[in-house]
Amino acid sequence: MNAQAPRIIGGKFRRTRLPVLNKPGLRPTPDRVRETLFNWLGQDLRGWHCLDAFAGSGALGFEAASRDAASVCMVESDAQVFAQLNAIQARLQCASVRLVRGDALTVLAQTPPGSLDLVFLDPPFASDLFDAALQRAAQAIAPHGFIYLEAPRRWPEPALQQAGLVAFRTLKAGAVHAHLLQRREESAL
Repeated sequence: MNAQAPRIIGGKFRRTRLPVLNKPGLRPTPDRVRETLFNWLGQDLRGWHCLDAFAGSGALGFEAASRDAASVCMVESDAQVFAQLNAIQARLQCASVRLVRGDALTVLAQTPPGSLDLVFLDPPFASDLFDAALQRAAQAIAPHGFIYLEAPRRWPEPALQQAGLVAFRTLKAGAVHAHLLQRREESAL
């Protein structure tokens, strides 16, 4: 197990450590950032439908499942990382999690519009996937839904507006810029 192994912060799997493979671009969301995110969202996600588009270590998706999300689709393209996610799911006996090996942008594009309460977007920081993922996630979330974006910089307001989104909450912790986004028209509530 890697020294940076995150732990699930709350819910029924609380304190469970998640092993992390040593792979380029694989960077688990820090515990402190996840704790803040789930404070923003509320501790109970009962009934929520979530998608973890770039699952990696699984920290975000398993955290949502731990907090009773109705469903969590976790997408991962790397075969070794996907195998590890399968092993974690089996160990936790987590029936609400569905693992998909494939391309996050394709899965987002195939997701019925307005069907998700929460989409986690944490692509590799060196990738050029951010704008396309935001556009597709904005279509997938319900009017009351959220997108969590983790990026190497604060995401510019014009890019968010182009996707029809607005920052609800933001946080900077070390090299991580965390954004909780909503559809623009919902933010006025």
